[in-house]
Amino acid sequence: MPHITDSKHLEFPWIHGWGNWAGHVTLPTWNVTLAGKTFDMGPTKHIMYLLFAATVAAILLVGTARAHARHTHEVGRPRGFAAGIEGVILYLRNEVYMPAIGHGGERYVPFCLTLFFFIAIANLFGLVPYGSAATGNIAVTATLAIITLVVVEVAGMKALGKGYLGTIVYWPHDMPIYMKLPFTLVMTPVEIMGKFTKPFALTIRLFANMIAGHVVILALIGLIFMFGALVSIVAVPMALFIMLLELLVAFIQAFIFSVLAAVFIGQIRAAHH
Repeated sequence: MPHITDSKHLEFPWIHGWGNWAGHVTLPTWNVTLAGKTFDMGPTKHIMYLLFAATVAAILLVGTARAHARHTHEVGRPRGFAAGIEGVILYLRNEVYMPAIGHGGERYVPFCLTLFFFIAIANLFGLVPYGSAATGNIAVTATLAIITLVVVEVAGMKALGKGYLGTIVYWPHDMPIYMKLPFTLVMTPVEIMGKFTKPFALTIRLFANMIAGHVVILALIGLIFMFGALVSIVAVPMALFIMLLELLVAFIQAFIFSVLAAVFIGQIRAAHH
């Protein structure tokens, strides 16, 4: 459970004895008083792992870009790890994101790629011993979804101009006025709710999938303590299988989140159709 629960302690491997294989650092507390209530604005374990994920993603991609440029200058093409990452990026760009976003959507591809690599790395930290999956925190997934919502709505404003209001206020142009007004009153709240159901779905999907695997592993290992060591013959292989499945899920959920972001951007840009 420490892989998905937040705390004010950052764990690391440290052998204190046979029964204690973990050390920890207590993170600072920054108390801020607002409206008579005190809030701790200091970093938590999940915040630290978000920073770790962002740092690793930046080092990985910037380092790959520099290696790509160096190899292209030396031998005329990328090679090694840089070539592999280039293949992944080109596939996502040309075969996944651009068809979903539509013509002229090149400016939104970097955002979708950033989502993919950042979420994938954050997910993988939850599989590292003493690590933590910040994406198992609903506040984190909600923030990512809100950022995506802002990008989607801004994309709609840029693409549609005044027509963006048509994505908020339902106004059927092919109906007489006595039919338009009732439909507008009924469907406009539905249109507005539809804008918020998309980020809500993104929030719950990533959060639930990242927390579910760890809960299943906890349940399987817990069987050993409930029914005895003999159960480990079945429980341990099953838990290891779920861990391997979690490795796949870490990439799948990052892929799905970024693809849905691209789909939502493409939908609102094409709303005038």
